[in-house]
Amino acid sequence: MTPGTMFGVWPFLLALFAVQSGPAPQTITRMVVEQTVVWRVPLQPRPMMAQIEWIEGAGLKCIPVENIRRALLSGPERVDFVFARGARVRAEFDEDCPALDYYGNFYLQPRDGKLCAGRDVVHSRIGGSCTIGSFRRLVPRLKRQIP
Repeated sequence: MTPGTMFGVWPFLLALFAVQSGPAPQTITRMVVEQTVVWRVPLQPRPMMAQIEWIEGAGLKCIPVENIRRALLSGPERVDFVFARGARVRAEFDEDCPALDYYGNFYLQPRDGKLCAGRDVVHSRIGGSCTIGSFRRLVPRLKRQIP
């Protein structure tokens, strides 16, 4: 490969990495169906090489649903909710909830505008539901780079 060819490959590589970041994230939507409020939460794909690791902090009892912007699956038994200013809260389910990643979003039906641990559930689009056991605040920390 000649040096001129090498410089011609750079725009292609940059475009490839730009495509991996994905389209602009969807936002949470609120629907009212027969006097029941339902919130559809889009799932954002995990970044391929995250530079930040999220450390679990203090627990919470409830979170306000209107502040949720999107969600990330952190495993079959937990999901991370992302708020407007980048803050994150992890919801741990009482059991595995493998159906959440099938359609790319899920639904919430809080009773009072708050999503509470031990009370509310997350509904997948294929009909399953998972009870939220607890919430934990997530604190960002830069990953150490190994030279």
